[in-house]
Order: sequence, then structure tokens, then C-alpha cells
Amino acid sequence: MNKKEIAEIKKLFTPSHCAITRICGCYVDAEKNIKTKLKEAFLSLEEEEMFKYFKIFKSTLSGTIGKNLLNMEFPLSQESEGGTQEFLLKLRNSELKDEALIDEFYEKVMADYLYPENYYIILIHGAYDVPGRASDNLDMDDASDYVYEFILCSICPVKLDKPGLCYNVSHNTIENRVQDWVVGAPENGFLFPAFTDRNTDIHNLLYFTKNAEMDQPDFLDHFLGCQAPLSAKSQKETFQSIIEETLDSACDFSTVMTIQENLNTMIEERKDDPEPVVLDKHEVKRLLASSGVPNEQLDEFDEKYESIADEKASFVASNVASTRNYEIRTPDVIIKVSPEKAQLIETRTIDGTPYILIEAADEVEINGILLKPSRPSDANDTEF
Repeated sequence: MNKKEIAEIKKLFTPSHCAITRICGCYVDAEKNIKTKLKEAFLSLEEEEMFKYFKIFKSTLSGTIGKNLLNMEFPLSQESEGGTQEFLLKLRNSELKDEALIDEFYEKVMADYLYPENYYIILIHGAYDVPGRASDNLDMDDASDYVYEFILCSICPVKLDKPGLCYNVSHNTIENRVQDWVVGAPENGFLFPAFTDRNTDIHNLLYFTKNAEMDQPDFLDHFLGCQAPLSAKSQKETFQSIIEETLDSACDFSTVMTIQENLNTMIEERKDDPEPVVLDKHEVKRLLASSGVPNEQLDEFDEKYESIADEKASFVASNVASTRNYEIRTPDVIIKVSPEKAQLIETRTIDGTPYILIEAADEVEINGILLKPSRPSDANDTEF
């Protein structure tokens, strides 16, 4: 799914476009005991309660594609009888009216979801009458093509709110506030089936993780039956290793800075695309070639790439680029500079010692103290 398709589904979580038919919930404590359950028609909820659920569902479809939102494909083995995809399909087709299936869903989640505290499993069924699209890309509400049926699962932490004082209106007093167990923003969740090319895609799902580095391997492998792609952090580390191994002796300041600049240019040029910029093996090689990496290093690229990453491995450009700050690190000093000011930094060897030089602006501060330039004996030099 791309940004436009995700945005289209998020619009369903509003009062005017609500496509949710039923909602189920299961509150689980830290010992994996079910404390309470919910199962009812979504539109029967109080309006204020609906809005709070809408916020949770929108959060489950929020974040960066390739980092917080991951498109996952089911292996063929999971689409046969007894597979995870087949189970989710039965659950979707039941419209959440089969209590035994719902209970089985909860048990499967509890068996594989690793969380040391209380949490709330929310499961909804929706039916979206997908409008047709005119040639000018506008929706035609009276020309529906078909109905997209889906389930969305959100798993939210439940924690005690902070203790404090409050004002009691009825008694006109300040008193100790009773702590409540509060449902937080979702940590994980998924949408099934995927809404690919504005169509039902039962071979894929969209997985959500609030923290891209907090893996749920059992939940992904056993419950969903999907192989998770490399996390954003792993993608960056793998990409860096490929660059270092390929460039070898040519891994100098100028070449690495050029690679970063070209990456950022690529992202900027395609920032309005609904799909994220993804680099496969051939795209990475093309990036290195356009950044001035010598042919003798490129000749060994394929071998280096496959020794570090799978041949089919790919990288989301925003996960491996530094779009906000370049970080230049030595054992003792860290320099951060925005990409548009990177030309202020250069390297130079003086008397056999390598230096990183920073072009000083007219104003230089140390801990907020503005320095005044002093004039040394040599009138051509100025020191701060």
C-alpha cells in the first residue's frame, strides 16, 4: 500500500465516512489473563467513545512507510488450510459475528505477543463501498466499483495514569485524584487484507509498529506468518557496511558526502510520489557510480553486496539517508551540520596530520557566549 491508499482508508475513521460495522475488544493483564471483553455494533457506541476509537484506528495507520508501516506478503504455505492467512480470511468473512473465531483470535495474539504489562486488543470489521475514479482522479460517489471488506487490529498498552491533585467541583475542594487505568496509543497492529491499487489484496497485509526497533518476532512469524523486512536501523547498518566494503580505500570524505547528497536529492525529487523511494542492488550500484566511485571498486560491488545482504535485499532511501543532519564523528568530537550547509566543512592534511576544517561564520558562540575576534600579530589572520 502507498500513502494515498493508506490515507483513503484513514478517512473511513470519521463520523461522515464511517465504514466500521462491528468492534470487539479484549483487555489482558500482565499475567495474560483476560479481564473483560467487548463485542457490539460500532455505531451503537456513544459518540464521545467513537471519537476516541477513531483516534486509535488512525494511529494504527500512521507513520512512515518502510519504517512504521510495513507491507508484508504471506508465504504460499500460509494461504493453505490451517495457515495464518486462511484464518484471518475466515475471521474477516465472519464479519466478527463468530464468537468462537474471535476467542481463538485473542488466544493466538496472547500466545505470541510479547508485552510485560496490561494491554487492550481491539478488532474491527469494516465494509467500504469503494467509489469509482473519474479521468480527472476525482471520486464518483454514485459509481461504486465494489466493496472492500477488512479487519483492523490495534494493540494498545493500558497503564495507570500519573498520581496528582484535582479540583472536585461538587465539593469545591482540591483533593487527591483517583488513578485510572488508561488505554494508550497503539504499539502494534495490522490491516487485512491490504488495499492495493484500491483493490482487495488478500495476499498481503499492512503491519504497524510504533517503535520501528521494537521487534515482535513471534507475533510476526507465528501469528501473522509473515517474514518481517529489515528494520529501519538494520537497513541503515547494512547499507553502511555495503558502502564501506565496496569503497574500501576510496571511502574518503568527499565520496561519502557526495553519496549522501545524491541520496537526499533523490528523496527530494520524489517527495510527492505516493510510493517511498526504494533502492535495490542495481539502484545502489547506480548511486555509487553517479557519486564518483572508481570502476575498480564497482567491479567488486556485486560480490560485496551479496556477502553482506541478500541479493534481493532492498533499502528504503529515507531509512539510510540523513535528511536532517550529517553527523561527522571522531573518537572525541561529534559535528552535526544540515545538508544545505555541508559545504562549510572540508578535510585537509597539515604537516601530515588530517584535520576537519569548519568555515566559521561572522558570529561564533561557546555555550551562548558570543566571541569577539582578536587580531594576532599577523594582520592577515583573525582568531576568535
